[in-house]
Amino acid sequence: MALAATLRVFPAGAFGSRRAVHMLERNALIYRKGWYFLVSGFFEPFFYLLSLGIGLNHLIGTVHVAHTAVTYAAFVAPGMLATSAMNGSMLDATFNTFFRLRVDHTYDSVMATPLSVEDIALGELSWCLTRGSLYSVSFLVCMWALGDTQSAWAILCLPIAILTSLAFASAGMAACTFLRSWQDFDLVMLALLPMFLFSATFFPIDQYPGWLQLVVRATPLYQGVALARGCNLGVFNWAMAGHVGYLVVMSFAGIVMTSRRFRKLLTP
Repeated sequence: MALAATLRVFPAGAFGSRRAVHMLERNALIYRKGWYFLVSGFFEPFFYLLSLGIGLNHLIGTVHVAHTAVTYAAFVAPGMLATSAMNGSMLDATFNTFFRLRVDHTYDSVMATPLSVEDIALGELSWCLTRGSLYSVSFLVCMWALGDTQSAWAILCLPIAILTSLAFASAGMAACTFLRSWQDFDLVMLALLPMFLFSATFFPIDQYPGWLQLVVRATPLYQGVALARGCNLGVFNWAMAGHVGYLVVMSFAGIVMTSRRFRKLLTP
Protein backbone atom coordinates (compact mmCIF):
# COMPACT_ATOMS: atom_id res chain seq x y z
CA MET A 1 0.00 0.00 0.00
CA ALA A 2 2.86 2.35 0.83
CA LEU A 3 4.48 1.64 -2.56
CA ALA A 4 1.20 2.25 -4.39
CA ALA A 5 0.70 5.55 -2.58
CA THR A 6 4.26 6.61 -3.44
CA LEU A 7 3.79 5.82 -7.13
CA ARG A 8 0.63 7.92 -7.23
CA VAL A 9 2.58 10.91 -5.94
CA PHE A 10 5.80 10.31 -7.88
CA PRO A 11 5.36 8.88 -11.40
CA ALA A 12 7.15 5.68 -12.31
CA GLY A 13 10.61 6.43 -13.69
CA ALA A 14 10.63 9.96 -12.30
CA PHE A 15 13.93 9.26 -10.57
CA GLY A 16 15.69 7.57 -13.48
CA SER A 17 17.61 4.28 -13.39
CA ARG A 18 21.11 2.96 -12.77
CA ARG A 19 22.10 4.20 -16.23
CA ALA A 20 22.15 7.72 -14.76
CA VAL A 21 25.62 6.94 -13.42
CA HIS A 22 26.92 7.34 -16.98
CA MET A 23 26.05 11.04 -16.89
CA LEU A 24 27.92 11.32 -13.62
CA GLU A 25 30.89 9.55 -15.19
CA ARG A 26 30.77 11.87 -18.20
CA ASN A 27 31.03 14.97 -16.01
CA ALA A 28 33.85 13.43 -13.98
CA LEU A 29 35.81 12.72 -17.17
CA ILE A 30 35.32 16.29 -18.36
CA TYR A 31 36.64 17.71 -15.10
CA ARG A 32 39.58 15.32 -15.21
CA LYS A 33 41.04 17.61 -17.87
CA GLY A 34 39.84 20.82 -16.20
CA TRP A 35 40.65 19.67 -12.65
CA TYR A 36 41.92 23.11 -11.67
CA PHE A 37 38.37 24.50 -11.97
CA LEU A 38 37.23 21.90 -9.46
CA VAL A 39 40.17 22.30 -7.10
CA SER A 40 39.85 26.09 -7.06
CA GLY A 41 36.61 25.70 -5.13
CA PHE A 42 38.52 24.31 -2.16
CA PHE A 43 40.30 27.62 -1.59
CA GLU A 44 37.08 29.63 -1.22
CA PRO A 45 36.12 28.32 2.26
CA PHE A 46 39.66 28.72 3.55
CA PHE A 47 39.86 32.39 2.56
CA TYR A 48 36.32 33.08 3.82
CA LEU A 49 36.96 31.58 7.24
CA LEU A 50 40.47 32.98 7.53
CA SER A 51 39.25 36.52 6.82
CA LEU A 52 36.50 36.16 9.41
CA GLY A 53 38.92 34.86 12.03
CA ILE A 54 41.53 37.56 11.40
CA GLY A 55 39.23 40.54 10.88
CA LEU A 56 35.58 40.61 11.94
CA ASN A 57 36.06 38.10 14.74
CA HIS A 58 38.18 40.59 16.71
CA LEU A 59 35.93 43.55 15.94
CA ILE A 60 32.61 41.96 16.93
CA GLY A 61 33.67 39.58 19.68
CA THR A 62 31.14 37.01 20.92
CA VAL A 63 27.57 36.32 19.82
CA HIS A 64 24.93 34.65 22.01
CA VAL A 65 23.12 31.72 20.41
CA ALA A 66 20.77 29.48 22.40
CA HIS A 67 22.15 30.88 25.66
CA THR A 68 25.67 30.04 24.51
CA ALA A 69 28.39 32.62 23.82
CA VAL A 70 30.43 31.82 20.70
CA THR A 71 32.93 33.79 18.66
CA TYR A 72 31.60 35.60 15.63
CA ALA A 73 33.64 33.35 13.32
CA ALA A 74 32.07 30.24 14.92
CA PHE A 75 28.63 31.85 14.52
CA VAL A 76 29.07 32.67 10.84
CA ALA A 77 30.99 29.55 9.74
CA PRO A 78 28.01 27.09 9.74
CA GLY A 79 25.92 29.60 7.81
CA MET A 80 28.69 30.02 5.27
CA LEU A 81 28.86 26.24 4.97
CA ALA A 82 25.17 26.11 4.02
CA THR A 83 25.64 29.06 1.66
CA SER A 84 28.62 27.38 0.01
CA ALA A 85 26.52 24.25 -0.52
CA MET A 86 23.81 26.38 -2.13
CA ASN A 87 26.18 28.29 -4.42
CA GLY A 88 28.13 25.21 -5.48
CA SER A 89 25.06 23.25 -6.47
CA MET A 90 23.32 26.19 -8.14
CA LEU A 91 26.35 26.88 -10.36
CA ASP A 92 26.20 23.45 -11.97
CA ALA A 93 22.43 23.11 -11.84
CA THR A 94 21.75 26.40 -13.64
CA PHE A 95 24.63 27.77 -15.75
CA ASN A 96 26.09 24.43 -16.87
CA THR A 97 22.70 22.81 -17.40
CA PHE A 98 21.47 25.80 -19.42
CA PHE A 99 24.56 25.62 -21.65
CA ARG A 100 24.09 21.90 -22.32
CA LEU A 101 20.36 22.27 -22.81
CA ARG A 102 20.05 25.47 -24.87
CA VAL A 103 23.47 26.19 -26.39
CA ASP A 104 25.55 23.05 -26.84
CA HIS A 105 22.52 20.72 -27.13
CA THR A 106 24.45 17.98 -25.34
CA TYR A 107 21.29 16.31 -24.13
CA ASP A 108 19.97 15.89 -27.67
CA SER A 109 22.98 13.69 -28.39
CA VAL A 110 22.56 11.78 -25.14
CA MET A 111 18.96 11.01 -26.09
CA ALA A 112 20.32 8.92 -28.99
CA THR A 113 21.73 6.49 -26.39
CA PRO A 114 19.79 4.07 -24.14
CA LEU A 115 19.64 6.77 -21.44
CA SER A 116 16.19 8.19 -20.75
CA VAL A 117 15.24 11.78 -19.94
CA GLU A 118 14.96 10.82 -16.28
CA ASP A 119 18.46 9.29 -16.40
CA ILE A 120 19.84 12.58 -17.70
CA ALA A 121 18.12 14.58 -14.98
CA LEU A 122 19.19 12.22 -12.21
CA GLY A 123 22.76 11.99 -13.53
CA GLU A 124 23.16 15.75 -13.67
CA LEU A 125 21.71 16.12 -10.17
CA SER A 126 24.10 13.44 -8.96
CA TRP A 127 27.04 15.41 -10.29
CA CYS A 128 25.80 18.62 -8.65
CA LEU A 129 25.49 16.71 -5.38
CA THR A 130 28.96 15.18 -5.78
CA ARG A 131 30.60 18.54 -6.38
CA GLY A 132 28.66 20.15 -3.55
CA SER A 133 29.70 17.31 -1.23
CA LEU A 134 33.38 17.77 -2.06
CA TYR A 135 33.18 21.47 -1.29
CA SER A 136 31.24 20.81 1.91
CA VAL A 137 33.91 18.40 3.15
CA SER A 138 36.64 20.95 2.46
CA PHE A 139 34.65 23.68 4.22
CA LEU A 140 34.10 21.53 7.30
CA VAL A 141 37.80 20.61 7.43
CA CYS A 142 38.69 24.32 7.27
CA MET A 143 36.22 25.04 10.09
CA TRP A 144 37.90 22.41 12.26
CA ALA A 145 41.43 23.56 11.39
CA LEU A 146 40.63 27.19 12.26
CA GLY A 147 38.88 26.27 15.51
CA ASP A 148 35.34 27.18 14.43
CA THR A 149 33.77 23.82 15.32
CA GLN A 150 32.16 23.96 18.76
CA SER A 151 31.26 20.33 19.44
CA ALA A 152 31.72 16.80 18.13
CA TRP A 153 28.22 17.09 16.65
CA ALA A 154 29.70 19.42 14.02
CA ILE A 155 30.28 16.34 11.88
CA LEU A 156 26.52 16.37 11.23
CA CYS A 157 27.02 19.63 9.34
CA LEU A 158 28.23 17.52 6.43
CA PRO A 159 24.95 15.63 5.74
CA ILE A 160 23.09 18.89 6.35
CA ALA A 161 25.20 20.63 3.70
CA ILE A 162 24.65 17.74 1.30
CA LEU A 163 20.87 17.90 1.84
CA THR A 164 20.95 21.67 1.30
CA SER A 165 22.96 21.13 -1.88
CA LEU A 166 20.43 18.58 -3.16
CA ALA A 167 17.47 20.84 -2.43
CA PHE A 168 18.94 23.80 -4.31
CA ALA A 169 20.33 21.68 -7.14
CA SER A 170 16.96 20.08 -7.87
CA ALA A 171 15.07 23.36 -7.58
CA GLY A 172 17.69 25.25 -9.59
CA MET A 173 17.71 22.70 -12.40
CA ALA A 174 13.94 22.78 -12.59
CA ALA A 175 13.97 26.59 -12.75
CA CYS A 176 16.73 26.47 -15.38
CA THR A 177 14.43 24.72 -17.83
CA PHE A 178 12.21 27.82 -17.90
CA LEU A 179 15.05 30.23 -18.74
CA ARG A 180 15.19 31.40 -22.35
CA SER A 181 18.47 33.39 -22.52
CA TRP A 182 21.56 34.25 -20.51
CA GLN A 183 19.91 37.51 -19.46
CA ASP A 184 17.32 35.51 -17.53
CA PHE A 185 20.04 34.54 -15.07
CA ASP A 186 19.62 38.00 -13.58
CA LEU A 187 16.38 36.61 -12.12
CA VAL A 188 18.32 33.76 -10.52
CA MET A 189 20.74 36.18 -8.89
CA LEU A 190 17.81 38.36 -7.83
CA ALA A 191 16.51 35.39 -5.84
CA LEU A 192 19.85 34.17 -4.46
CA LEU A 193 21.44 37.44 -3.35
CA PRO A 194 18.71 38.60 -0.92
CA MET A 195 18.46 35.05 0.38
CA PHE A 196 22.19 35.07 1.08
CA LEU A 197 22.15 38.45 2.82
CA PHE A 198 19.00 37.81 4.90
CA SER A 199 19.37 34.15 5.87
CA ALA A 200 20.59 34.78 9.44
CA THR A 201 24.09 33.86 8.29
CA PHE A 202 25.72 37.08 9.49
CA PHE A 203 23.27 38.19 12.19
CA PRO A 204 21.03 36.36 14.69
CA ILE A 205 17.51 36.20 13.33
CA ASP A 206 16.10 37.95 16.40
CA GLN A 207 17.90 41.11 15.25
CA TYR A 208 15.48 41.43 12.32
CA PRO A 209 12.06 43.09 12.53
CA GLY A 210 9.19 40.71 13.27
CA TRP A 211 7.79 40.69 9.73
CA LEU A 212 11.25 40.08 8.23
CA GLN A 213 11.84 37.18 10.62
CA LEU A 214 8.76 35.47 9.18
CA VAL A 215 10.02 35.98 5.62
CA VAL A 216 13.50 34.68 6.48
CA ARG A 217 12.12 31.60 8.24
CA ALA A 218 10.21 30.71 5.06
CA THR A 219 13.30 30.73 2.82
CA PRO A 220 15.09 27.47 1.98
CA LEU A 221 18.58 28.72 2.80
CA TYR A 222 17.56 29.57 6.35
CA GLN A 223 16.65 25.92 6.89
CA GLY A 224 20.20 24.84 6.06
CA VAL A 225 21.76 27.66 8.09
CA ALA A 226 19.69 26.86 11.19
CA LEU A 227 20.45 23.14 10.92
CA ALA A 228 24.19 23.60 10.41
CA ARG A 229 24.45 26.11 13.26
CA GLY A 230 22.53 23.86 15.65
CA CYS A 231 24.70 20.87 14.79
CA ASN A 232 27.90 22.88 15.17
CA LEU A 233 26.85 24.02 18.65
CA GLY A 234 25.40 20.66 19.62
CA VAL A 235 22.04 22.30 20.32
CA PHE A 236 19.04 20.34 19.05
CA ASN A 237 15.29 21.01 19.13
CA TRP A 238 12.13 19.83 17.42
CA ALA A 239 12.22 22.76 15.00
CA MET A 240 15.18 21.09 13.31
CA ALA A 241 12.90 18.23 12.20
CA GLY A 242 10.81 20.83 10.39
CA HIS A 243 13.90 22.25 8.70
CA VAL A 244 14.89 18.77 7.49
CA GLY A 245 11.35 18.08 6.25
CA TYR A 246 11.34 21.38 4.34
CA LEU A 247 14.56 20.51 2.49
CA VAL A 248 13.47 16.91 1.79
CA VAL A 249 10.15 18.03 0.28
CA MET A 250 11.95 20.69 -1.76
CA SER A 251 14.38 18.06 -3.06
CA PHE A 252 11.70 15.58 -4.12
CA ALA A 253 9.56 18.28 -5.71
CA GLY A 254 12.55 19.63 -7.63
CA ILE A 255 13.56 16.18 -8.90
CA VAL A 256 10.06 15.41 -10.17
CA MET A 257 9.68 18.84 -11.78
CA THR A 258 13.11 18.57 -13.43
CA SER A 259 12.34 15.17 -14.96
CA ARG A 260 8.98 16.40 -16.26
CA ARG A 261 10.47 19.54 -17.78
CA PHE A 262 13.33 17.60 -19.36
CA ARG A 263 10.82 15.16 -20.84
CA LYS A 264 8.84 18.05 -22.32
CA LEU A 265 11.91 19.78 -23.80
CA LEU A 266 13.86 16.75 -25.05
CA THR A 267 11.18 14.46 -26.45
CA PRO A 268 9.38 15.27 -29.71
